[in-house]
Amino acid sequence: MRNLNTYVIVSIFFICGCSNSNKPLPKILIIGDSISGGYFPYVKENLAGKAELFQPIIYDDKGHIKSCCGGTTQGVNEIDIYLSEKKWDIIHFNFGLHDIKHIDPITGKNSKNLSHPHQASPEQYEKNLIEIVEKLKRTGAKLIFATTTPYPDKLGKQMRSPGMPKVYNEVALRVMNNNGIEINDLYGLVLPRMEELQRPNNVHFLEKGSEVLAEHITKLLIQKF
Repeated sequence: MRNLNTYVIVSIFFICGCSNSNKPLPKILIIGDSISGGYFPYVKENLAGKAELFQPIIYDDKGHIKSCCGGTTQGVNEIDIYLSEKKWDIIHFNFGLHDIKHIDPITGKNSKNLSHPHQASPEQYEKNLIEIVEKLKRTGAKLIFATTTPYPDKLGKQMRSPGMPKVYNEVALRVMNNNGIEINDLYGLVLPRMEELQRPNNVHFLEKGSEVLAEHITKLLIQKF
């Protein structure tokens, strides 16, 4: 496990000063990869004054943002860090895009060779998700799993094989259904609108795409208050 000193959870608070209620605002943790990093600021803005919103940010030794979260292998090692910050009311989480990446078996670095192994095979992905979910359930928070978003079959600098989000989502859905966890189907939301919402030949989203994801997620979260 990496040095814990390199990890910081950046907490962003929103408190409505004009509220007549003494009830504390719900604390929401959003766990995910760079896709969540895209929609998080918009969800944060949408829920200003309605909830306290948090996202784990991981820094490298030089103080630069390394990632929001990575694949399930990283998640298994770090999930206790994410959960230690607060008593969470809602946890919206996702793992997948990093697990799907191909990795050079010698260097351990991302690979464009699609014959190289995935960062986590579907079998390992399932085992890791089960371990992560067990820890999430212990928090007593309302849990929502977001399916992995699709990407074009032909990416410019491809590190992911075509069609893998569907394969990994099927694995994730099995784990979530076995644990009674609610599903936020971002894959189904994006699939018919990929050209409109995503950057060309990229797993990431245009600003409009992140806004659309945020609006969808905001509506879902508000229902849980």
